[in-house]
Amino acid sequence: MSREEFSQLPLHQKIKTLYLEGTFVVGIRYYRHKVNLYLLENEYIEVFYNHKKDRIDKIDFLERDHSRMKFYLDQIKL
Repeated sequence: MSREEFSQLPLHQKIKTLYLEGTFVVGIRYYRHKVNLYLLENEYIEVFYNHKKDRIDKIDFLERDHSRMKFYLDQIKL
């Protein structure tokens, strides 16, 4: 599945795809979210879960040059 195809999926389908086809890497706390990092094919994808509102606020690709990458570097291989 390409980045464009994944990006066009509705939220519930993104969740299902990550659950069935992705590999959970690590979870971190980031401001008011718990962020779970998944590997789907060769792409890292973050799932931002807002525990106070009990909902997923965002699912998005993590660019390899993003500053948040430093939180994951001890857990991933680039």
